[in-house]
Amino acid sequence: MQQEKIDIIKSQIASADASNAEQLEAYRMQYISKKSVVGELFAEMRNVPNEEKKAYGQLINEVKILAEEKFQELIERVNSSQNQSKNQDIDLTLPPSNVSVGSVHPLTATRQRIIEIFERIGFNLSEGPEIEDDWHNFTALNFPENHPAREMQDTFFIEKGPDIALRTHTSSVQVRVMENQKPPIRTLSPGRVYRNEAISARAHCIFHQVEGLYVDENVGFSDLKNTLYHFAKEMFGKETKVRFRPSYFPFTEPSAEIDISCQLCGGAGCNVCKGTGWVEIGGSGMVDPNVLENCGIDSKKYTGFAFGMGIERIAMLKYQIKDLRLFTENDIRFLKQFKAMT
Repeated sequence: MQQEKIDIIKSQIASADASNAEQLEAYRMQYISKKSVVGELFAEMRNVPNEEKKAYGQLINEVKILAEEKFQELIERVNSSQNQSKNQDIDLTLPPSNVSVGSVHPLTATRQRIIEIFERIGFNLSEGPEIEDDWHNFTALNFPENHPAREMQDTFFIEKGPDIALRTHTSSVQVRVMENQKPPIRTLSPGRVYRNEAISARAHCIFHQVEGLYVDENVGFSDLKNTLYHFAKEMFGKETKVRFRPSYFPFTEPSAEIDISCQLCGGAGCNVCKGTGWVEIGGSGMVDPNVLENCGIDSKKYTGFAFGMGIERIAMLKYQIKDLRLFTENDIRFLKQFKAMT
């Protein structure tokens, strides 16, 4: 009786066929799964007399192997049939489907343009870590111990004692450059920075800066002014006016804020410039002698200037963007407006 049952199952397996995934699954359930007819043959092993178990085991193993081999054969047959069907469905005479091409992000375009302007006048690029120690982010830059920037409410600290923080400016890159290079130094440091600020239309906790540094013999404030005059006119147009307002930064002396004539009203006064005709784009000044000495540069022989500006700020002015948050929201409607820059 067992031999007849096994012969019937073998015959069924040999004649089995499948043309799709559903029929494959049906075959698997009937002949491969634990509850299949082959599985039932193995379950009947306990009812077979001991002297016949060896011969019976060989028979049902043959059935199991036959079922598995047939299953692999059916899988290959179904896959081959599906591939042929797909190839037949392709009409090579049809025009290609439209490919959606993205656009350059306005911050990327602004960053590239700033780099291009300064590279033409001899500045090279330098980069550094976004996680900085106290020396490179504060102390070497002449920040006093009680400066507000060292407090938790202004800076994202990762560790305290020793202080490790997310950099608050790319000036830390300039420190690393001065520590590892001898003058003359002419470098531009773009990068992402972090400050503990509430997110609004005019402020964000993550933004981008670009800072420039020039150190050599006989570098004066006039060199700083002429460099920034050149940048403003290249970036915003030849009619752009520039002014410097006295200010204070720990790492420069003298220091000045950089203003340009408002791009919306041409200097006549509007809501953007608050009626003054001027908008601020960054800060600048002559490198403080203490900073040079901290970096191993003889301040009696060398002088230098530094400047910094927010890339978001430049992009907002150039493209007349009124909300800083748009840069990081990934709104396709906003980004599509810059497709022409691709």
